[in-house]
Amino acid sequence: MKTFGLGVLAAVGGYIIGMLSGMFLIETFSSNRHDRSMEAAVTGAFVVGPLMAVVAVIVVLVIRARRAH
Repeated sequence: MKTFGLGVLAAVGGYIIGMLSGMFLIETFSSNRHDRSMEAAVTGAFVVGPLMAVVAVIVVLVIRARRAH
């Protein structure tokens, strides 16, 4: 149960960090002049955020598995 809780916490934290960093990167480096803010919001929320959430959960599971041995 503790691993599940840590996984959920890591997923939420990873999503938030990924979303904000994805938005920042798109706002900074996108050449889109028409709707850059919409591109940044959608990319952060639907691409980078979920990817970082998955990565965070995998990291937590690997760390927990290594400590179990």
